[in-house]
Amino acid sequence: MTAETIQTDRIPEELRPVMQAMAEAGARLAAIIRRGGDLASPVGTNADGDGQKALDVMADDLFRQALAGAGVRWLASEEQDEAVALDPAGRLAVAIDPLDGSSNIDTNVSIGTIFSIYPAEATAEASFLRPARQQIAGGYIIYGPRCAMMVTFGDGVQHYALDPDSDGFRLVTARQEMPESALEFAINASNYRHWPQPIRAYIDDCLAGSDGPREQNFNMRWIASLVAETHRILIRGGVFLYPGDARKGYGSGRLRMLYECAPIAFLVEQAGGRATNGLVPILDQGAASLHQRTPFVFGSAEKVARIAAYHELPETEVSALFGHRGLFRA
Repeated sequence: MTAETIQTDRIPEELRPVMQAMAEAGARLAAIIRRGGDLASPVGTNADGDGQKALDVMADDLFRQALAGAGVRWLASEEQDEAVALDPAGRLAVAIDPLDGSSNIDTNVSIGTIFSIYPAEATAEASFLRPARQQIAGGYIIYGPRCAMMVTFGDGVQHYALDPDSDGFRLVTARQEMPESALEFAINASNYRHWPQPIRAYIDDCLAGSDGPREQNFNMRWIASLVAETHRILIRGGVFLYPGDARKGYGSGRLRMLYECAPIAFLVEQAGGRATNGLVPILDQGAASLHQRTPFVFGSAEKVARIAAYHELPETEVSALFGHRGLFRA
């Protein structure tokens, strides 16, 4: 590990070693992805029963090895059943999804790494099962046409990009701000029939376009990679929805609170947006178990607030047959 793995002048001094380790592992993973090969082969299942691919395991190993010498006492990974003890003298606890969007590996769509950092406590449970607002850093690395990192230390969002010549992350934008609004929403519309009525009503109104109560036309996006969706929204605005639904095992959605939703919510709020479970801010909650799932809505503040308001409308106004939601005219 060297100081060149990431530009450190805007990183708090006590977090520089862990951020250098994250950057080093991210750069190595980016190189593996560029080389290609048999990265999408199934190799088993993770702690929560989801299928693992070869690159999932490679990413988990890379980040664990890099973080072992970076002052990290506890590491919680999507790929491990329990948190791992790294350094008994470490002062930090890192929760990580080493490879988000692995279903997209063989289609060459952007994938990523999501991470959250807390002060370490005496036990892994005390370190991670706590209010999400106690994060001291959160961010992601996106492996796309340009490898980039978005990170917050609680004072705005910093945008870094991987320099292919030095193999280090260099600051692109010191304070990334989310546009206040964009006429885009992201949701997996194939699950429409399973959604709760307020989500259906919100999407119905978007799809009705200029002829509906919103009096505007919208575009829909869906990449099936949380990091890729987040990156687009941070850059140009919009809203992302992954609600809980009526299918078995989907009542709380599929995204994990600790190492997916909490760090993304931290970033989004620091960029000027909002992030909720549909109603309650994610950062006002906390995981009760390492792999707990939660519904997730995030993006431009006005859009997330509007979705929360749909949950509070009378049943008659969110009925699919109700054609004019007067409270929500554009």
